[in-house]
Amino acid sequence: MRDFGEVPARVCGNFFQAWSRILLPGLTGLTLLCCSAGFAAPSPYDRNSHRGEGWNPNVHLAGTARESPWHSGPTPDWTNTVGFQKDVFSFARVRWTRQTRSRQVWWNGGYWYSDYPDSDLNLSYRLQQLTSQKVNPNGRVIDLTDPELFDYPFIYMVEPALMILEDAEVPILRKFLLNGGFLMADDFWGKPQWEGFERQIRRVLPEGQWVELEMDHPIFHSVYDLKVPKNQLQIPNVVIGRHADVTGVTWEEHEGEVCKDNHFRALFDAKNRLMVLGCYNTDNGDGWEREGEDVYFFHRFSENIAYPLAINIIAYTMTH
Repeated sequence: MRDFGEVPARVCGNFFQAWSRILLPGLTGLTLLCCSAGFAAPSPYDRNSHRGEGWNPNVHLAGTARESPWHSGPTPDWTNTVGFQKDVFSFARVRWTRQTRSRQVWWNGGYWYSDYPDSDLNLSYRLQQLTSQKVNPNGRVIDLTDPELFDYPFIYMVEPALMILEDAEVPILRKFLLNGGFLMADDFWGKPQWEGFERQIRRVLPEGQWVELEMDHPIFHSVYDLKVPKNQLQIPNVVIGRHADVTGVTWEEHEGEVCKDNHFRALFDAKNRLMVLGCYNTDNGDGWEREGEDVYFFHRFSENIAYPLAINIIAYTMTH
């Protein structure tokens, strides 16, 4: 049994009228199992390349995380009260188009389904387990052009450095963000990867000015009071992270750049509401996905950083 222990917590607002108290039951580890996917050359613009974790032949058709097989460890199941299945928070992952990889851009970005579906379902379960919020047990995979997009106020993008927004998606995402929606972008490292993501968001919000969030911002204290330097919130991928107690390294290197400095860059609307959060030089998704693969990684990164931080981000953005 793995236990979160006595983590100080407080409640911020009425999160979907359900953040009345924080519950801290024990956490159960997940068994390590792996699956593999075949490889094939991607098309120049692709939503479903035949490579990488999270890929399966029907991933481009999936509407929920349950429609794809887990690959890091068995994902948890749970149900909600009959008749209240829609009165829940839903983790919604955006399916986006990417540029092809080439020798020049091999490390400059991944795919929309990285860490999927394990990260989506593990985080959803921990949110339900550790708070009084009821959470959709299936998650959601959604295209920006889907008419149901506006039913999901929280959307998530992973490894977006090579993301290309389709022309039709740009005004839809702008409307979504300016009308109360929130976008979390995660797991991109180094200046070229940031610039790739920032370039696409500039098409959506050309008037936006990025703000670096410091540790006194309430998002870091909305449920869990994270009183640590920002760089101590950096999540490495599991390969680096399982050895961090020996090496001291929690960062990646890309194109000769040592990405030590963890960033949380934000765009706000005219009323100072947070619309976009870029979690840059960090990999929260691996903290959710890989929780069952290594005991040290779980305790150091999943338990102490990835889950508390995600719960804070969800609570804050859904109540402000």
